[in-house]
Amino acid sequence: MEGTRRLDEKRRAELLVILKERFSDNGDRHAGLAWPLVQASLEAKPEKLWSLDEMERTGGEPDVVGVDAETGRFLFFDCSAESPKGRRSVCYDRAGLESRKEHKPENNAVDMAAAMGVELLTEEQYRELQALGEFDVKTSSWVLTPTAIRNLGGAIFCDRRYGRVFTYHNGAESYYGARAFRGSLLV
Repeated sequence: MEGTRRLDEKRRAELLVILKERFSDNGDRHAGLAWPLVQASLEAKPEKLWSLDEMERTGGEPDVVGVDAETGRFLFFDCSAESPKGRRSVCYDRAGLESRKEHKPENNAVDMAAAMGVELLTEEQYRELQALGEFDVKTSSWVLTPTAIRNLGGAIFCDRRYGRVFTYHNGAESYYGARAFRGSLLV
C-alpha cells in the first residue's frame, strides 16, 4: 500500500506549484513561516504529498496553518471556503453507514479520511481554522466526535452562521448534500 501512495513526477511538480501559490496568496494563515522549509519537508515525505493531493483532488484546498507544538511539523488543514465538494453526502462513520436501512450514501467521513491518510479536524481545530477566515457559511463539516457522544449514536459537525461558529449534533447515520468533512495533516 505504501508504494501506491506516491505521486508521479509530473503530478508532484504540479501539486508543489499549487501549494506554493496558495501559501504565497494566504500568508495570514502561516505568518513567519517560509515556503522553502515547507517544500523541503514535503519533498522528504512523498506519502504526505500523496495525501495532500487527495485533499486537493476532493476540493479541500489544503494549506499550511501553523506548526505543531509537540512535533515541530507543519500542519495543513483543508482551507476551501465551503466543505470539500468531493467529500459531501457522507455519513459520519462505517457504523453509521451500516445502520441505515435505505438510501445509503456511498461512503463515510472516517473511512474516507483514513483512505486519504488524513485526520478529521477536531472541534478545537475547526475553531482554529475559523479564526483564519470565514469557512462553511453555506455548508457544514463533520468533526472528530468524542467517544462518549459516538457511543450514544451521535456525531458532531460545525459551520459558521450569523458571524459565529456553531457545533451541532446528528445521528452518525445522517448525511446531507451540503455536509462533508475537513482534514488535517502533519508534514
